[in-house]
Amino acid sequence: MSNAPAAPGPADAPAGRIGRYRWVICILLLFAATINYIDRQVIGILKPTLTQIFDWKDERIYSSIIFAFSLAYALGFIFAGRIIDRIGTRRGFALAVVVWSLAAMAHGAADWMPSLHLPMLNLDAKAGFSIVTLSGAAAGFALARFALGLGEAGSFPASIKTVAEWFPQKERALATGIFNSGTNIGALVTPLVVPWILGHWGWQWAFVGTGAVGFLWSAWWLVVYRPPQEHPRLSQEEFAYIRSDPADPEVRMRWLPLLTYRQTWAFAIGKLMTDPVWWLYLYWVPDFLSKTYGVKITVSEMGPPLVIIYLLADVGSIGGGWMSSHWIKKGWTTNRARKTAMFVCALCVVPVMFAANVSNQWVAVLIIALAASAHQGWSANLFTLTSDMFPRKAVGSVVGIGGTAGAIGGMFNALLVGALLQATGSYLIVFIIAGTMYLAALLIIHLLVPRLEPARLGE
Repeated sequence: MSNAPAAPGPADAPAGRIGRYRWVICILLLFAATINYIDRQVIGILKPTLTQIFDWKDERIYSSIIFAFSLAYALGFIFAGRIIDRIGTRRGFALAVVVWSLAAMAHGAADWMPSLHLPMLNLDAKAGFSIVTLSGAAAGFALARFALGLGEAGSFPASIKTVAEWFPQKERALATGIFNSGTNIGALVTPLVVPWILGHWGWQWAFVGTGAVGFLWSAWWLVVYRPPQEHPRLSQEEFAYIRSDPADPEVRMRWLPLLTYRQTWAFAIGKLMTDPVWWLYLYWVPDFLSKTYGVKITVSEMGPPLVIIYLLADVGSIGGGWMSSHWIKKGWTTNRARKTAMFVCALCVVPVMFAANVSNQWVAVLIIALAASAHQGWSANLFTLTSDMFPRKAVGSVVGIGGTAGAIGGMFNALLVGALLQATGSYLIVFIIAGTMYLAALLIIHLLVPRLEPARLGE
């Protein structure tokens, strides 16, 4: 028997009567995003330690380990979205977190198979593409990284699908911005927690301890989460408010036909062009600050710039989502509100083109922080486009397709950044490309879906 409210009240009930349980679900998503990024970044914090312990003199060893994660992340996005659409967000999200938590903990046992060998693709600035053979601990880390990428690929499809299930259209960008801010919280927490665990218990427990947190979240999720129509703690008024948008059409979902819709390609191209810029901030800004301004890779010197960048990124994540949600509540069309918010964010990224030529370190940090903040605001609205244009049953699959496109873009971006730095020794061209991507992506999105018209699935 369903526990859904029997007779939903009016969608325009007073705010005090509507209820706020949907925001409890949003907080759960925020914690999942935080755990996701902590588990993803532990190896980056421990790179100097691992390089010393395992004598990784060839930088291609570490880059191949990171490539293993990116490859799995790209592949996993497609399958994760489809699986979540099939089995639902409750079981699908819990499964994803359990898989990536096991993989995160498995890093601590990466050196248990010294005879293990694993060939991996790599790129050399002079010789081009080549195959390097990882052995022992390096191969173990690559396998653990691959499993981590497969598991973490389920996070965003499940989160976006949950938002589509639990929030009316006018609140989805704000809810997406809030949970997406967890990625920045994770980026801030990791360099504070991991060195402490390393100093007290060793590098193995840094992976095991952070990885184990995901099991606590999974238990919490399974206890708290139910679809809105089945949730015993959801009031009739709040259920009616969540379902106040027009009902989704009843369609028979298949994955491959989604690739034939302009709406799918609008989202996927947006991810392909702009996700790599975010990966640039995550993986290359410390190197940029070190080479350009002599900032040392220590908590005292590198910590404050990164704190500023990720704190402002949090502001952008929530603010960008709030912006379009606010305008929709004011009576703007969804098309106008979403694209105006994305245009504002795209303009705020443009100044990053000048970051490489700024003489003052803190001016450069603020320019990058503004761009990172704008990216998160952009991302909150870009993700929400999927639930604007597709029925809830298709959201996970569409997000998976777009996530794959973004991961592929990130893989090639890493190769491009390395080649440009090797050839020029400067970040100038890198930041010029980053500053132009968003306006170009928005133009393509607008040409593909000029009115954000819903996809007519099954026709």
